[in-house]
Amino acid sequence: VKINNRVLKIFKEITKIPRGSTNMKPIADYCENFAKDNGLECTRDDADNIIIFKQATPDKADAEPIILQGHLDMVCQVSADSSHDFFEKGPQIIVDGDFLKADNTTLGADDGIGVAVILAILESESISHPPIEAVLTTDEEIGMIGAASLDMSKFKSKRMINLDGEEDDTVTVSCAGGSDFRLSLPKEFENYSGEAITIKLLGLKGGHSGVDIDKNRVNANILAGRVLNHLFNDNDFRIAKINGGDKCNAITTECKITLITKNQNLTAVANDYLEMIKTEISAREPNFNFEISVESDSNSAFTKTLTEKIIAAHLVSGDMTAGSEIEDLVETSLNLGILKSTEEAVLFQFALRSNKMTAMKYLEERLVSLGKLLDASYETFGHYPPWEYKADSRLQEIYAESFLEHYGFAPKIKAIHAGLECGVFDSQIQGLTAIAVGPQMYDVHTVNERLSISSTENFCHLISKVLKRL
Repeated sequence: VKINNRVLKIFKEITKIPRGSTNMKPIADYCENFAKDNGLECTRDDADNIIIFKQATPDKADAEPIILQGHLDMVCQVSADSSHDFFEKGPQIIVDGDFLKADNTTLGADDGIGVAVILAILESESISHPPIEAVLTTDEEIGMIGAASLDMSKFKSKRMINLDGEEDDTVTVSCAGGSDFRLSLPKEFENYSGEAITIKLLGLKGGHSGVDIDKNRVNANILAGRVLNHLFNDNDFRIAKINGGDKCNAITTECKITLITKNQNLTAVANDYLEMIKTEISAREPNFNFEISVESDSNSAFTKTLTEKIIAAHLVSGDMTAGSEIEDLVETSLNLGILKSTEEAVLFQFALRSNKMTAMKYLEERLVSLGKLLDASYETFGHYPPWEYKADSRLQEIYAESFLEHYGFAPKIKAIHAGLECGVFDSQIQGLTAIAVGPQMYDVHTVNERLSISSTENFCHLISKVLKRL
């Protein structure tokens, strides 16, 4: 039986199993039973992480072991008119030409196909390979929780192939680490009578604060800060409300500000400035628009001091630093994803990312200094480590050589400005060298997710070649 046939069959079996993040027991049971059915040693921890061991084939008895790693959970999204229940069943697969997709839901090829490839290799009796430590982690999609809790002290391998890639012509060799930083400015009010003006910033593209941060997209929260800073230079007003974004790792598409002002000309000044901005950013944000409305008079607003602090807090965000080691690498970024007026405070929540641990630390130090300067409370949380680039990776060379032999051209070497489990493993296993690879898929995490069948078949043959050379 060809390995690619077994991979697709196993993937279809996996897809029948409900395996959204936090619902890991059914898929962990499947993998544990799979190991037992194939006479392989298997361990399972309290987080339902599965580790399966397979001895080397005779021709690779003296080779160094390899970790093959993927994650068991999937993102569960359904279309607006779908009644699919992911707690009851997995996606319904549809074959559409060269693609596998799902019936109005996510497919779960991220990372079900990676898991299927690993299990097919473990089952195969014809693939030459070194000793294998297969690691199938849980709850990757909600913060790499399984990997973070995994005891890696007993792993023998210093080499790892992560099968969570989504582009078949690419080898990923580095990823960003990250954290969230929340800054809270306590609300302070004063009696301030004037006209209430609401400004809405709308229609921006948005995107992921990691993979889309280099696309020059405008963040509505940062744009709000720019508008407020400009208006405050020559106009007297107070902020009454400000809200934009609900996900820290998203480039915000909308922001709404309510100002109280005594200046009768402020509406016209704001309109002129926003028209100028609209023209300025039209090439990269063609759908940007704004609305300005005048509401009833008000006699209460944030204090002038709090208004100034809100404007000042905006000015640290939007940074993006390019790396020098890998072409087109965004090394460090800071995204203001959530700006929210609660009952007690005005909250700023930032997503910090960097492929360098030292740069990550500096970002946090900057925000701590800002918090102290503004007399705000602050906290940092949700840390995950970067996977720093290693230039002298023999594993990367072997994969590139095998790729060139198979396809006739060299793969792209890429670093991503988002998190991968490789960062967690790299932080725990001293001297680890790793790559992240996979077959071609599109629109992951959406109901349009699809997996290329031909790419998967080619990828299976390529992985077989790589294992034979290790």
